[in-house]
Amino acid sequence: MKAARTILISTPRRSVSTVVRQRPVLSAATTCLPSGSHTRFNSSLSVETNSGSRNVEDSLFGTRAAPASNTPHLLPQQTTTEVVTPMGEYQKLTATGVLRGDEHQTRIIQKLQDLHDKLIDYNPPRIPEVSPTNSILSRLFTREVQIPTSPPESAPKGLYLYGDVGTGKTMLMDLFYKTLSSSITQKRRVHFHAFMIDVHKRVHAAKIAMGFNGGDPILPVARDLANEACVLCFDEFQVTDIADAMILRRLLESMVNFGVVCVMTSNRHPDDLYKNGIQRSSFVPAIELLKSHFDVTDLDSGTDYRRIPRALSHVYYDPLTPENTSEMDKVFKSLTSRDPSDPPIHNRTLHTWGRTINVPESTSKIAKFAFRDLCGQPLSAADYLEVTKNFGTIFVSDVPKMGMDSKDMARRFITFIDACYESHTKLFVTSEVPIYKVFSDDDSSTSSKPVSDHMRSVMDDLGLSDQVVGTSSMFTGEEEVFAFARACSRLVQMGSKEWAETAGHA
Repeated sequence: MKAARTILISTPRRSVSTVVRQRPVLSAATTCLPSGSHTRFNSSLSVETNSGSRNVEDSLFGTRAAPASNTPHLLPQQTTTEVVTPMGEYQKLTATGVLRGDEHQTRIIQKLQDLHDKLIDYNPPRIPEVSPTNSILSRLFTREVQIPTSPPESAPKGLYLYGDVGTGKTMLMDLFYKTLSSSITQKRRVHFHAFMIDVHKRVHAAKIAMGFNGGDPILPVARDLANEACVLCFDEFQVTDIADAMILRRLLESMVNFGVVCVMTSNRHPDDLYKNGIQRSSFVPAIELLKSHFDVTDLDSGTDYRRIPRALSHVYYDPLTPENTSEMDKVFKSLTSRDPSDPPIHNRTLHTWGRTINVPESTSKIAKFAFRDLCGQPLSAADYLEVTKNFGTIFVSDVPKMGMDSKDMARRFITFIDACYESHTKLFVTSEVPIYKVFSDDDSSTSSKPVSDHMRSVMDDLGLSDQVVGTSSMFTGEEEVFAFARACSRLVQMGSKEWAETAGHA
């Protein structure tokens, strides 16, 4: 009888660019973060994970690993790290008067606290590799991978927090993210608009990598996102076009099945997402996923936190006079002269989506534009996100009063304001009229249309009065009216002393 032979077949393995998640051992003398740092961290609009920045972890938790040293020592110094929790931080903020106590909001904080505690003991599963092609060779010479079809049993439910503007959604999201256990190093906090820009880039790159053979680009994108963050926090979740709707339906399902725990804020209940949208029936499974695998929580309590009075700071200058121009120039020179190693330079360039954005004058953290540089040319939300990602403080000069003949510039300015608000940018502006009224109708104009009931309703919801921001007949559609009123509300908030003292930090 012939001896049995054993045949070993070597199958190719793809290199994985991301690290497999493991719960690190907590130590005051070690760090779980890779080397490298970013000069700026934009919590709302960042499209990068925070795992590459030790400075981010330091700023959130107030701890820092000791630098390497060649000097021998016997024992590491024992330190005590304070445990930071959502409820503990909320109680501190209310005790110091930064926030006003609210029973309804306290109940929401408790939900964040419960999820915070569950995540401490959560071990995300290993993410399986996903073949980018369906070629015959790929199927013959690679192992068959079992793709999960349901969330891991150990994964806690995510949170979906929805409510009108002014219900404290962003504050709650920031509080939860900043108090996540330091053992969770693979986490991401991102504004939803920036997230979708990132996803479209990844899907495009995946399609190119697949070549003529084609394949499913969503699954490998979901795998990569899951490898980068096991906790993903979305702010301002919304679905407004069919391209996003079709991607999200499968992307959300795949990420949840890979064990990603998501926390989302939105203005709408899941049932109202993509309402009346094209082929909405194809998006309904994503809605059912949100309702079944997320704790859907209504934030509306009757209190509009934006209506609480704030002291105003002098960051807006009007009208356009030589005196106001000179005053803002003085502020710019004062802020840019603090670091001699980083003087202002002219015509710095930024690059995004194959386009070049010219920055007329800037340091590495502070930029200055004329209004027409920003809004007089066809820039997109992605361009404005790139600007706010690079500069924590932005000066904009010569903002005109806008009417029907400049509606495109008005729309771009609203998009720019949204980008500044979400990235917590410090904004200085000189304008022809008070900045809150740059979109408003001219009182003396006989051609202005009556303000619609919808416009008045939205302004009332945002705590705005026509005496403060005026009214505008320039915007007519439901989404346009809401964007206009929200931009005015955000300009008011960004002009407060509280905003000026906390915004713009690199």
